[in-house]
Amino acid sequence: MGFALTLALLLLANPLDPTNFLHIELGEKTVAILDRADYTLPVDGVPVADDYRLQKVIDDVAKQAYVEPINATINAQGSIVAEKKGRKLDEAAFLQQFYQYYYGEGASTLQVSFQEVHPKVDKALISQVRKKVIGQYATYFNSRNKNRSHNIKLASQAINNYVVLPGEIFSFNKVVGQRTKEKGYMQAPIIVRGELSEGIGGGICQVSSTLFNAVDKAGLHIMQRYSHSRNVAYVPPGRDATVSWYGPDFVFQNKYAYPIMLRAIAGNGAMYVTVHSFPEIEYEPRHVPSVRQNTPEEGPASPETITEPTLP
Repeated sequence: MGFALTLALLLLANPLDPTNFLHIELGEKTVAILDRADYTLPVDGVPVADDYRLQKVIDDVAKQAYVEPINATINAQGSIVAEKKGRKLDEAAFLQQFYQYYYGEGASTLQVSFQEVHPKVDKALISQVRKKVIGQYATYFNSRNKNRSHNIKLASQAINNYVVLPGEIFSFNKVVGQRTKEKGYMQAPIIVRGELSEGIGGGICQVSSTLFNAVDKAGLHIMQRYSHSRNVAYVPPGRDATVSWYGPDFVFQNKYAYPIMLRAIAGNGAMYVTVHSFPEIEYEPRHVPSVRQNTPEEGPASPETITEPTLP
């Protein structure tokens, strides 16, 4: 039911005096129409605003007003794409205008005000954090398996250009998000409780495992990592990191005094992750065994194991 129709039905049921309305405008769009009587508590004497009902309006307007900032990134050509600022509702200005209407007389219009939201990563930061490679790793897969290759590429894009600030914790599941058909993930072989089956997002564990080896090589603090129930073909034994939604996660922390940036790319049968930082960084690299370029694809005979999802 549209806003106009809902308002019309409400007015038929409870006729209001339009000379008392507060019109809330977001640009040229009316996003809400309020009446004093609906936001007044039943208290004798001095009128008292119903803060609970008012907060519900603020939350709804804030949701419509919010524009997410966009971080600076590095494109496929190696050039920096500048950041874009976002915006959010200026709640203090909103309340000030609302109370001017509430304790005044007659109708009024409230034009929504905004505060800038700065992105986490700007051009200046990314121009420095890209300069020094402190960790890198490569794994290989059979590009003829289209669904699995597609999933690997999609998850790689999700972690590419991601910046982890000093002390910040990176969660693979949080950053990549749930692997669903709606996000473009496809069916590919997985193992659930030791049984071969098809599952959405098969191949994702190759991305998390490649990432694990790259950040481990960079000396970052590994907080959570789980191995598959059997060896996988794309990394040496014991060097994998299984992940699943509502299940295992791969989590690490940037223990260094400088930000680090992840660069990830997948295509033509190869998956690469590099870890970058400022040229001044002092880091503690670890030895990590590499893989052979002719590593066979993990296929139906030995697909990756994903713990069966369970509700939290």
